[in-house]
Amino acid sequence: MKAMILAAGRGVRMRPLTDSVPKPLLPVAGKPLIVWQIERLAAAGMIDLVINHAHLGAQIEAALGDGARFGVRIAYSPEAEALETAGGIRQALPLLGDQPFFVVSADIHCACDYRQLLDDLPLADDALACLWMVANPPWHPGGDFALREGRLRLADDGGPRLTYANFGLFRPAMFAQIAPGTKLPLRPLLDAAIPAGRIQGARLDAVWDNLGTPAQLAELDARLRRQLQNPKS
Repeated sequence: MKAMILAAGRGVRMRPLTDSVPKPLLPVAGKPLIVWQIERLAAAGMIDLVINHAHLGAQIEAALGDGARFGVRIAYSPEAEALETAGGIRQALPLLGDQPFFVVSADIHCACDYRQLLDDLPLADDALACLWMVANPPWHPGGDFALREGRLRLADDGGPRLTYANFGLFRPAMFAQIAPGTKLPLRPLLDAAIPAGRIQGARLDAVWDNLGTPAQLAELDARLRRQLQNPKS
């Protein structure tokens, strides 16, 4: 299975760190954020990777190269201007092929086994995508979607809502109707497909971080360094 790492965001809230370094290359516990993702994908057997980039994207290509030293093969999908999630994936479809592919944001960190998640929840024949959901973090208390009977819902009669973990499994058909070069977030596509029952969902109970600010980055860095120093604690 191929995988795509979304790495084109400007990282405005992470300034001034991202004024001279693209957000995916910001280091935590001794290696760039995106390298943590590459290593986790490789461990799950996903070695054919596509990475999109925009802001300071040449630095990403220079830092990662063809991926050989990580045991993967990297193809790049450069964007003159960041096309947002759905637009970026659509632009990269020629590199991703015609089979379902895994997509993850470069600026998250999650202590989970991607291969186990995929093995535990195969994509149904009628589903366009499967999104993993986490408990709502303090900065996003309202969540994104409800989850019932393995499918996402826009609303669930006042029931609990969860937050999209920024990784999922997608069929190319989810993006096929978008014109190449279109700037488009993922949410409108989900809002159209969820009422028809076309989006699977699963709850993930794992340590998960979405790195949006220098303070969040520093907190993750300190936690990972403690874990590396005391792996059994």
